[in-house]
Amino acid sequence: MADFEFPIRVYWEDTDAGGIVFYANYLKFFERARTEWLRALGLGQHALREQTGGMFVVAETAARYLRPARLDDELIVTARLQEAGRATLEIAQQAFLKGPDARRGDLLCEASIRIGWVQAGSLRPARIPSTLLDRLIS
Repeated sequence: MADFEFPIRVYWEDTDAGGIVFYANYLKFFERARTEWLRALGLGQHALREQTGGMFVVAETAARYLRPARLDDELIVTARLQEAGRATLEIAQQAFLKGPDARRGDLLCEASIRIGWVQAGSLRPARIPSTLLDRLIS
């Protein structure tokens, strides 16, 4: 399965006092890419909750920060289903520099994000509906 790609521009609000992307903001970038990946599969998260009574929540993250991104940089953030279980998915994600300069294509950050399926009302773990799981792994 090919990586889903989502473009992101680094704004002032994304940077720290040193002018580089604050480390926690990569998690926001990864969240946006995962949300858009699901949307591209026809799986809007609000609609999923309304139709199934369930939703995805982040259960675990592991990230490696390799190079800094700076104000006005253009990034490509990817999402790829790495592993699918009955109640969890592991998503491999990366952030690359897109810009025209010599740093183009640099891998900036990579992460493994485990998301779990829960009942929306109780937040209790549940099995991912089979129709949803089939769509994600096809």
